[in-house]
Amino acid sequence: MTLIMTTIHPPEYHNHEEYQRRCKRLQEIQELGMDPYPPTFVIEGTLGTLTAAWEGKELGHSEDAALGKTPPARIAGRLVLFRPMGKNAFGQLQDESGRMQIMFHRDSTQVTGLNSPELPPLKFLEKKIDLGDFLGCEGFLFRTQKGELTLFVTQVTLLCKTLLPLPDKHGGVADKGVRYRKRWLDLISHVNVIEIFRLRSKILQLTRQFFDREGFLEVETPVLQTAYGGASAQPFKTHLNALHQDMFMRISLEIPLKKLIVGGFLKVFEMGKVFRNEGIDRSHNPEFTEIEAYAAYWDYNDMMSMTERLFESIALALFGKTQFTVDYEHGSHTIDVKAPWKRLSMKESLQCYAQIDVDTMNVEEMRGFLLKKGAAREEIEHASRGLLIAALFEECVEEHLIQPHHIIDHPIETTPLCKLHRDPTLRKEKFVERFESFILGTEFCNSYTELNDPILQRSLLEAQSQGRDQEEAPPMDEEFVEAICQGMPPTGGWGMGIDRFVMLFANAHSIRDVLFFPLMKQEE
Repeated sequence: MTLIMTTIHPPEYHNHEEYQRRCKRLQEIQELGMDPYPPTFVIEGTLGTLTAAWEGKELGHSEDAALGKTPPARIAGRLVLFRPMGKNAFGQLQDESGRMQIMFHRDSTQVTGLNSPELPPLKFLEKKIDLGDFLGCEGFLFRTQKGELTLFVTQVTLLCKTLLPLPDKHGGVADKGVRYRKRWLDLISHVNVIEIFRLRSKILQLTRQFFDREGFLEVETPVLQTAYGGASAQPFKTHLNALHQDMFMRISLEIPLKKLIVGGFLKVFEMGKVFRNEGIDRSHNPEFTEIEAYAAYWDYNDMMSMTERLFESIALALFGKTQFTVDYEHGSHTIDVKAPWKRLSMKESLQCYAQIDVDTMNVEEMRGFLLKKGAAREEIEHASRGLLIAALFEECVEEHLIQPHHIIDHPIETTPLCKLHRDPTLRKEKFVERFESFILGTEFCNSYTELNDPILQRSLLEAQSQGRDQEEAPPMDEEFVEAICQGMPPTGGWGMGIDRFVMLFANAHSIRDVLFFPLMKQEE
C-alpha cells in the first residue's frame, strides 16, 4: 500500500500578532504552574437567574462585601470587559443569559493556582488575562452607588485561555456571511441572536406539546431511504457500503408515516430533518426541519381546523394574544391567526385577487397570459391545464395572501398522493382535496385528504415517475403501493416547514437567521 503524504499548512491567523501574543501569555501561565484549562467549575446558576433573583432587593455596599457580610455567589462566564482602576479592577462576565459586573480587589482577590510573589493577583489579571477568557468567580454580592448588582470577587479561576480575540466591541460581526458561517461569533456579539434561538427552541417544544394534546404519537422514521418520495424534489444520493447499494437522503417524511397508519396507528407525527438538493434563497435551505402529521378518519377539513388551533396556541403562548406584528416588504403588518381563517379554492382565489376566471380560458390563453407575465417558455410549453392553473395562482395570487388563508381544492397534477374531490363536479374536473396555508405571501402548510385507492395510487405514481425530469422524478415505490393494497383507512395528512414557522413568530427575514448553521459556500 502506498501512503500519500500531505502537507498541512497552519491557518492564516497563526501569523496574526494578537494570536502570537496570546500564545505567549498561555505559555507564561503554564510556566507559573497553573492549568489554564481545568476540567470543571461548579456554578450556582446563570448570570441571568442570579440577576433576576436579586432584582429590586437591598444589598450592602462593597465595604460590606469585602467583610463577607453580604450574600455569597459563585458564577462563571466569558470576560467581555476589564477596567483596572488603581487598587480595584472592574469587569463584566457574559453567558447565554446576559452579563454581570464583577470587581477584583488588590488585597482581597486570590487567583486559583497562582503562587508567585513577583506577580500579585491583580497584576496577574492585568498582564495575563485577555478579553474572551472564561473565568470562574466566587465572592459576595453588593450594589454600586448606581445600584448595579456586582460580585466582589475573593477567588477567581481561569477556566479557559482564549487564543483569538473577540469581535470588535462596537462593530461586532457585521458581515452576514461571517455571522452565518461562524455562528459562535454572532452569538457572542449579538444578544438578540441568542433570543431568536431561544424562541426557536420554545416553539419546537410548544409544537410537540400541541400534538401531544391532540393525541398524536411522536415517531422517528429513517433518514436514509432506498426509494425517496412524498414530494417533487431532487434528492441527495449516497452509497451504503455494508449492503453495497445506493441510498437517498429523505426529501419528506410522508411515506413511512403512512405505512404506520396502515399498520394500525391512529395519529402519528414526526419532526425531523429532510434534504432537497435544490436552490438556496431567503426561504429555502437544502437541509431543513419539517413536521408531518397523519390522522386516521380525518380529512383535509379536519387538518385545516387543526392548523388554526396550532397557530393560535403558539401565538397565545408567546404573546398572550393571537395578533402580532411582523415586518414585510418594507413595511409592517399585524397578523391575526385567530380562527377561522379565510378559505378559498384555487380558482376562487384567482377570481378574487387577480380577476381571472380560468373556466372561461383555454390552455393556450392561459399559456399566453403566463408568457406575458414573464414565465419561462420551457416550463409551461407542455404543461397541462391543471399545472397552468397552479402557475397562474403562484404568479398572480400568492403575494396578496398577507393575512392567513387556506387555499383549497387544487388540480390533481400538483400531487399524485391526494384523494379526488368528493364534489362530483370538481371530481370530474380532476381537482383534489388539498389545501395550502399562506401568510405574508408565503406557503406554510400543505395538506391532503390522503389517497387510499391502491389502483389509482399506482397509476398516478407511474405517471409521476415517467412524466417529469428524471432528476426529480421519484422512482416507483412498490413497497408503498403494497402497503396501500393492504388497506389504509380514510386519512388526513399534513406537513409544515418548521424553519418558516419560526421565521414568522421571530419576525426573521431569512431562513438563515433561524438556523444555527445554514448551508454556506465553503471558504477558500
